[in-house]
Amino acid sequence: MINSLWFVVLTVMLAGYAVLDGFDLGVGTIHLLLGRDTRERGTLIDAIGPVWNGNEVWLLAAGGSMVVAFPHLYAASFSGFYLALMLVLWLLLLRGLGIEFRHQIEQDLWRHAWDVTFSVASALLALLFGVAVGNVLHGVPLDASGEFRGTFALLLNPFSILGGLLSVSVLSLHGANWIALKTEGELQARARSAARLLWWPAVALLAAMVAASFVVRPDFTHNFAAHPVLVIAPLVGLLASIAVPYFRTRGDDRGAFLAGATLIAAILASVAAGLYPELLPARAGSAHPALDIYNSASPEGSLRTALWVYLGGIALVAVYLVNIYRVWGGKVRQVYH
Repeated sequence: MINSLWFVVLTVMLAGYAVLDGFDLGVGTIHLLLGRDTRERGTLIDAIGPVWNGNEVWLLAAGGSMVVAFPHLYAASFSGFYLALMLVLWLLLLRGLGIEFRHQIEQDLWRHAWDVTFSVASALLALLFGVAVGNVLHGVPLDASGEFRGTFALLLNPFSILGGLLSVSVLSLHGANWIALKTEGELQARARSAARLLWWPAVALLAAMVAASFVVRPDFTHNFAAHPVLVIAPLVGLLASIAVPYFRTRGDDRGAFLAGATLIAAILASVAAGLYPELLPARAGSAHPALDIYNSASPEGSLRTALWVYLGGIALVAVYLVNIYRVWGGKVRQVYH
């Protein structure tokens, strides 16, 4: 039971990161397309400025939950996927520098350089996170000790690249909905138009990903057949995908944003429901079975003790974030940027 609870905690942390930092990544991905000049791009930065660094706490929380609850999974991931993780860390760093450094010198060339850095880093991060989810669904080769054995090129297979493209499109849609919610005037109108256009590739790629999943993982529906209640997750995702254009047509920016957030959470919940109890599936022919919530977990006593401490810390973070979003609610005004 405690192992399953930690599986839920890890899923919630990853979904929280995808929803909260997802719109930051989406704003960055479409940053150069929505912002016509450094002034408008400054407004886009201001729309995420108060919350972007707090949103990334959920990524750290997800990593922390792996360390505490599933150390074997953490060890296998951070050793086998070392190059990919280093790329993620560098992109996170460059993205933060792009946000913080663009304001330091009032010169258009300087700001444009950091705008490009911020946008490219955000797009590549969105791509890599989707590639990661795609590889988790596909499975990876594991040696006898449960370590990943392969190259970075092996991770860039057609299925994982499809997952990366899905991630870029869905998060870009999420970012456009956030900008439509936080801005006014021409920038808001442009964001609304972008959201309407981005919905089409997002839905098309999601449908393609679902279809490809049946080919790559024929047993993925086993949990849904055994426990029909799990079908709620993909059904919620389907309804959310319909709700996004519905609210967009009505001009309800908040409704469209929340529907997009629900879609992202439902996608990850569906993935988790299909994978359970596996955490990192093994590709066919691997010398080690999949890493799951049992063979990669800490002792039960440690899991029970850590759960209360961990949930207490997450509760404090949640209170802080709710307060930040409340304080910085409302529209962003265009200023001198």
